[in-house]
Amino acid sequence: MGTGVGITAPFGRLLRGMRQSRRLTIEELAEASGISGRAIGDMERGRSRRPHRGTITALAQGLDLDEAAHADLLAAARAARPGARAAEFARASPHTLPRGVRDFVGRQAELAVLRAFAHEAAEGRGVAPPAAVVSGPPGSGKTSLAVRLAEEPGSHCPDGAFLVDMRGLDERPLPAEQAVAGLLGSWGVGDAELARLTAEERLARFHEIAAGLRAVLVLDNAGSEAQVRPLLPRAGRLLVVVTSRRTLTGLEGVRRVELGALSPQESAALLRAVVGAGRVDAEPGAADVVTERCGHLPLALRVAANWAATRTNWSLDRLAVRLADEDRRLDALSAGDLRVNSAFALSCSRLAPEAARTFRLLSLLPGGDFGAAPVAVLADVPLADAEDLLEELLEAGLLMTSRQDRYRLHDLLRLYAASRRRAEDGEEISLAARSRLRHWLLDTAVLAGRWHEPDYGMPPTDPGRLVALDDREQAARWIKTEGDTWLAAFREAAAHGEHARVAEVAEAMHWFSDHWVSWGHWVEVYERAAAAGAALGDAALEATHRNYLAWAYWACARRHDEAVESATTALRLAGTAGDVRQQAWAHAYLGWLRDTVDDLAAAADHYHRAAELFTEADDVNGYLQVSCGMIRVLRGAGRAQAAVETCRGIMDTLADPRHRDRIPPNVREFTALTAVYAVSFVHLDEGRWEEAVDALRSIRGQFDDRGWHKQAGKVHLHLAHALARLGERAEAAAEYQAVLALESRVPADVRDEARTGLTALTAGRPVPLIRFVQ
Repeated sequence: MGTGVGITAPFGRLLRGMRQSRRLTIEELAEASGISGRAIGDMERGRSRRPHRGTITALAQGLDLDEAAHADLLAAARAARPGARAAEFARASPHTLPRGVRDFVGRQAELAVLRAFAHEAAEGRGVAPPAAVVSGPPGSGKTSLAVRLAEEPGSHCPDGAFLVDMRGLDERPLPAEQAVAGLLGSWGVGDAELARLTAEERLARFHEIAAGLRAVLVLDNAGSEAQVRPLLPRAGRLLVVVTSRRTLTGLEGVRRVELGALSPQESAALLRAVVGAGRVDAEPGAADVVTERCGHLPLALRVAANWAATRTNWSLDRLAVRLADEDRRLDALSAGDLRVNSAFALSCSRLAPEAARTFRLLSLLPGGDFGAAPVAVLADVPLADAEDLLEELLEAGLLMTSRQDRYRLHDLLRLYAASRRRAEDGEEISLAARSRLRHWLLDTAVLAGRWHEPDYGMPPTDPGRLVALDDREQAARWIKTEGDTWLAAFREAAAHGEHARVAEVAEAMHWFSDHWVSWGHWVEVYERAAAAGAALGDAALEATHRNYLAWAYWACARRHDEAVESATTALRLAGTAGDVRQQAWAHAYLGWLRDTVDDLAAAADHYHRAAELFTEADDVNGYLQVSCGMIRVLRGAGRAQAAVETCRGIMDTLADPRHRDRIPPNVREFTALTAVYAVSFVHLDEGRWEEAVDALRSIRGQFDDRGWHKQAGKVHLHLAHALARLGERAEAAAEYQAVLALESRVPADVRDEARTGLTALTAGRPVPLIRFVQ
């Protein structure tokens, strides 16, 4: 029954009213809830106005509140909190080191070994820096140990620390190539540069940058030797720490650190750190029983200790009894010969019903970290409630924090949550939650992707939207941050035969995909979309996605023959369907693909035909795309004047008032940048230094702003060369220095040319001519 006390009452007054309505003294409520009498008194008197959600749940259980009254108490506590939470997803790199546990204890011998490796790497001793493999059973604290090393003030990593979740236990573990691309992005290599590199070139770039870093790289949760072998350092001072449940015996030349259960002394120290030394020392026998029943496993110990920490009025003996009861009542979840189910079950049994249900539903999320919005959808609760529920689970030790406002569920806890979901919720509830999440993820992916399309842009205002999509940056950040989650929903839609939905999501991502070429999944996205078009018997739809697939095969995977085949198939299908626009795009992609292998005559033919068809279809954006490609082809064919005239035509089209509303600002800016950059090479080839300087000055800094560092470096380098030819030595020197300031973000050959030019300028010698490569 509810208390009838309004939720607008201050939290302390509401709590006192609930207690008094049940005729309980503070001491009686303390005994029933496990919260100390002093803490309850402080809350009622307003001295403690921000109780944790776990504390509120313990009080609600002690008061025997129904769901409505429990919700009243939660709402009053939430109202007392100052300010809203931070953004749904962090702006930090996805490979930023997660926050380590605050009460890390034990593992001193293993830490000493890793510190020695870090010191050896920092001093640069040996042919290659050491790499360490930390192995052990699930829940033994492998990741915590690696993060602890990287967080130590004396860890010898002035360039930072990075962590990559290799997802070794997933159905699709992270390939080494994708890990390389992600790290290069975190290290400042622009997506445009990554798009132009083969897998082998990306790996070479990775090792080039890694050799210059004094940092720690954690390759977490590796599943096989093949995943991590390409990432092991060859030179420099980068310490790589690999964590894995397997010993990875196939890796040669690595150091090994094996973790088992904690010693009894270390287990007691962990219990002291979380629960408090006074309580543990007062009941040493009970503390020993607790650690034994947790199998001396850090994860199980931390879950049980967090439960006890919020129930300060309960003895450790009571905790030990509860662990024994739960162990008998529930099936065991094994990790080798360690039984950890009892600790998990105890914490779950003391959760509020809504938090327990949410914990079970979290097992439906794909691996990796997650924010509050998908959880709100899964649990079918408001976002603020989802945030509170996640904090309750975090406080109970059933979740870990990842990046800002992101959470992770340990593999063992995911298994346990899934087992309880199957036992308590049943298939119908699970299917409904999974379907609800899939539809929300794909709806949001479509909205975020369409921000980048010429015909859509900003989605309509929706006060109920769970994530902010107010500009392109927010939309792009959501797509990237939740990439694993919406991709899993996309795969599920394909498996369910939701063909129209698959095609819709892929179409919405088309314009955005150019901004995240290094993701590694665009081939799969457009293969599935093309198959969906075929399944629907829609030749025009299939042609559209085979065109996109041609782009993905070459831009993302460097599979040229398959790209040509896909575009050729698209051309045939579009012809059958009478779709002029997709015929134009097929010719555009074929022109681009022929250009990449220097088949300039064929490229020009395809580009000309594409331009004619885009004109027929009245598609100005497509026309501008192929016109930019034509500048490069005409330059390669030695037709400099025609290339310059093509660039002028592009600029005239962009300035034409008739097209003002038909060309989105981002397309307009990128087209102008691409065209001027391409024509600058024509001016440089011809020795028209003044025209080259004018062109390059007009785009200086624009590639830098986009993170396209290779192109930015070439703009500075070529501008310096042209200025030097015109006798503008001071400005030329500044441009050479701008290249060198980019350091490892630009290829070594670009830096070498800048260094040579700057040396010649300083010595008063002529700057040597170079070959201008686009």
